[in-house]
Amino acid sequence: MGSVLLALALSANTAFADFPRLTRAIALHDYLPHVFILRGRRLLYSHGIYALTGFTAVILILFGGVTDRLIPLYAIGAFLAFTLSQAGMVVHWKKGEAHKGRVWHMVVNGTGAVATGITTLVVLVAKFRAGAWVTALLVPMLIAIMWVVKRHYSRVKREMADMTPLNLVNLQEPIVVIPMARWDRITEKAMRFGLLLSKEIKVVHVHSDDEEGSLDELWHEYVMDPIKKDGLQEPELVTIPSSYRFVITPLMDYILKLEEDNPGRKVAVLLPELVVRHWWENALHNQRVQLLKLLLLVKGNQRIVVVNIPWYL
Repeated sequence: MGSVLLALALSANTAFADFPRLTRAIALHDYLPHVFILRGRRLLYSHGIYALTGFTAVILILFGGVTDRLIPLYAIGAFLAFTLSQAGMVVHWKKGEAHKGRVWHMVVNGTGAVATGITTLVVLVAKFRAGAWVTALLVPMLIAIMWVVKRHYSRVKREMADMTPLNLVNLQEPIVVIPMARWDRITEKAMRFGLLLSKEIKVVHVHSDDEEGSLDELWHEYVMDPIKKDGLQEPELVTIPSSYRFVITPLMDYILKLEEDNPGRKVAVLLPELVVRHWWENALHNQRVQLLKLLLLVKGNQRIVVVNIPWYL
């Protein structure tokens, strides 16, 4: 029993040592997310270890923690690995330089691939209901996932590739949009930054009928008077009535319509955002900014730019 324990411990250590390297090698060829390429704090490929730990936990849960039921799964995995490695060696000898003994190497590796392949099929059929179905289902799923990941990275590379010089044609200041519910220190910071970006600023205020107070009452005193005093370009206050207290939908409709009416110009949406010290404090504040940011990224296009204006507590 002690010898078995040592063998299994060594086997487990090998998996955790080599599986992250395997996922890194696959990720380098764009068949897995690039997060598997990154090294962690201890110079290990931590995300590969996290993935292996998660998969191990899922398998143990599926099989009720009875390790004896994992033997067919292990057998198929081992013989499938032998089959693929032997077949890979056949391809290696075939593509390599011609030399004496090359055919003999191909025959030996080919015989091994056929033998282990037949064994894999026998175990898969004989032990299908005993747990081999997991491998039969998992392998095609992994191949499909890798194919989708590869296709995504290929599309990203095609779209991002640009070997042309910097394009300086049609450079214009963006139309700046600042959603503003009220006048406070965060929105004042957003206004200051907006004045640096463009001379065309549109402050959008969504106002419902039952809402007490309005931005109109403070607009001239706190915004227009200082701007007129310094001779700056006056921003436009756009008040959108909302009968049912909707905020996100009217803002999205206005921004998308503004972008449609101004072809060729970028629309920079400045989103004032409160940054709290503790994660649990986020639940105490409205998350409309996060929702609006998400919708702009999903429904927007290349001409809509989202800029965060943080205020740190």
